[in-house]
Amino acid sequence: MIRQRRHPAATQRTTRLEAFTDGVFAIAATLLVLDLTSHSLGEVDSEGAMWAALWDMNELFVNFLLSFVLLCLMWMVHVQQFEHIARVDATMVWLNNVRLVFIVLVPFATGLTTEYSEWLAGRLAMPVTFFLAILVSWLQWGWAVRRRDVMLPDMGREEAIAYGRASLSALLISAGVVLLAPWIGSAAFLLFFLDGLLTRLLRGKGA
Repeated sequence: MIRQRRHPAATQRTTRLEAFTDGVFAIAATLLVLDLTSHSLGEVDSEGAMWAALWDMNELFVNFLLSFVLLCLMWMVHVQQFEHIARVDATMVWLNNVRLVFIVLVPFATGLTTEYSEWLAGRLAMPVTFFLAILVSWLQWGWAVRRRDVMLPDMGREEAIAYGRASLSALLISAGVVLLAPWIGSAAFLLFFLDGLLTRLLRGKGA
């Protein structure tokens, strides 16, 4: 188990929410591979044809890896947040459910971006889906901070706000990805390499 700081006041409801969320993330990440397994290589009659067919799948592999890595990062953020969240209420549960709607849409959106990248809607499918998932995650932590006395009893207000700046950084970057994707496609996701720098800047500004 990656969770090492289980809060002693965590309720069964909180634990079950975590378990459900873990399962949805795992299923979404697994479903991403279906686009790879269902893709036909066509007629292959030589080694060269085999390598050429695999090369033709390069966009499929790139988008698969992008979505898988981003799902992993979002799951890690979820894990880190729930190491501090002791209790959840109905609002927190439904915010989490809305976030999971976008998580389960990631395989579908990834497929659209791969197959229809020549169209604007296709290029935006992945970026918009991840933006909405990150937006809800940011709102979810904001709600926890708002009810910090109940949900985050081991964190001070300033610490909780500072802790959430990583989510704000991811939200700003994902918005940038949405803006750039119509012109450069999935290459816009390279902006996430700036996440660490932007997070440090936001924390410094809020200090």
